[in-house]
Amino acid sequence: MTQIYSSLSALQAQLLPTSVAAVPVLSGVAWRKRYQRALRFTDTAIILSAMLVSVTVLAQGRPDVILQNRELLGVGIAATAVWLLMMNLLRTRDSRVVGTGSGEYMRVIRASAATFAIFAVVVVILNLHDLRGILFVALPVGLFVLLGSRWLWRQWLIRQSRFGHFLSKVVVVGRPGDVQYVTGQLALKSGAAFDVVGAVYEGRVSSAAVQVAGRLVPAVSGLHKVEDFVQLTGADAVIVAGHLREGRAYIRELGWRLEKTSTELVLASALTNVAGPRITMRPVEGLPLMHVELPQFAGGRHVVKRALDIAVSLTAIIALAPLCVVLAIIIRLDSPGGAIFVQERAGRQSTLFRMFKFRSMVLDAEKELNLLKQQNQGSGPLFKMRHDPRVTSVGRFIRKYSLDELPQLYNVLRGDMSLVGPRPPLLSEVSDYEHHTHRRLLIKPGLTGLWQVSGRSNLDWEESVRLDLYYVENWSVTGDLMIMWRTFKVMLKPVGAY
Repeated sequence: MTQIYSSLSALQAQLLPTSVAAVPVLSGVAWRKRYQRALRFTDTAIILSAMLVSVTVLAQGRPDVILQNRELLGVGIAATAVWLLMMNLLRTRDSRVVGTGSGEYMRVIRASAATFAIFAVVVVILNLHDLRGILFVALPVGLFVLLGSRWLWRQWLIRQSRFGHFLSKVVVVGRPGDVQYVTGQLALKSGAAFDVVGAVYEGRVSSAAVQVAGRLVPAVSGLHKVEDFVQLTGADAVIVAGHLREGRAYIRELGWRLEKTSTELVLASALTNVAGPRITMRPVEGLPLMHVELPQFAGGRHVVKRALDIAVSLTAIIALAPLCVVLAIIIRLDSPGGAIFVQERAGRQSTLFRMFKFRSMVLDAEKELNLLKQQNQGSGPLFKMRHDPRVTSVGRFIRKYSLDELPQLYNVLRGDMSLVGPRPPLLSEVSDYEHHTHRRLLIKPGLTGLWQVSGRSNLDWEESVRLDLYYVENWSVTGDLMIMWRTFKVMLKPVGAY
């Protein structure tokens, strides 16, 4: 214990400036309770306000009618109580989902839908058809504001995390390779959730530190040191990364030992491309079985997805028509050739389709490609150049803000593409795919996708494939809406677009 403490103190002195170490931060159980109280207050205020607006609309803005109509007042109060109850029962403020994005939003949607399903049944049974207006006013208003408030809270939480506040301090335990992978993914993707404060390697490793998001955090070797290391670093949770040679007996006993200090034990799943909605736990005689649902490549959800594609693409085409006309004229004036570039791409199940884009290169760009292949800065089968000489002056601008992709809305309307999906590949890329990479073609390619909102051309080939495969197997309508929203943000602050 003394040896660990002295080596850890020496390492922290080297890694952390005195001024930084002295700054108090809010973390762990304390911040969770404080944040959950804030969410509970906000949710309650929003639901009460939504019901008040709904009841006021039904009463035509007359307070005396509200007070005299006991039925209206009683149903409003009951619906409010049920809505608040469902928000609690469906654990919309669970510390494991708050701040995570789609998982949190989905729980709020389910709680609201369950409330109004109950309300609809009560209206029919009790013959309260005159009060159906509560359903049509309070649900959309309340749900919209609830989701908006959760989004605002999440943005605040992310800003706070940049200063080290409202993060769960974690120690990662495992083999060196697994520790490096998990700490890297947490630094990139966890958002306002975890702050890695140290690592414990299984076996003996010479390194006394691990790099996390450009900074070094202390590390020690030996699983017997986990509890002491947690105490010294002030960690709130321990993440076990990958499989340990010590086996499941060690993990069980570690959980028992960590209970004494109220430290959470988190197991990093080996199913790295399987999202939470596809995983359910089913205990059988004390044996926890993890069920992984099959990916859905057809069915009702895809009907909803197609309906969303048609509605949004048609609306966007009509709304953006004047902008498209202006861009077409500017492109024609900037360089010889037509305004629209047409190229064959591989769609769902490798079906070929003609994809439309605003032309951003010179007319004979395809012919010049062979001369530039030696200067390729892309990875895998992709060809990319940060300063491609074939790109026109107008082309650089429309590429930067993704305006060159607006004609693909017509592909979405036709059904060749979807609003959200994997990147539409060239035929030459498909011929070079590895076996598993062909799974990208199981659904329609997208106008936008995880690849676009996660760095675009800055991503290497392996990461692009991983993101596309993750989307193919775990997509949801809620996730699509979030990706669309993130796309607007990326268009305003482009990253990796060239």
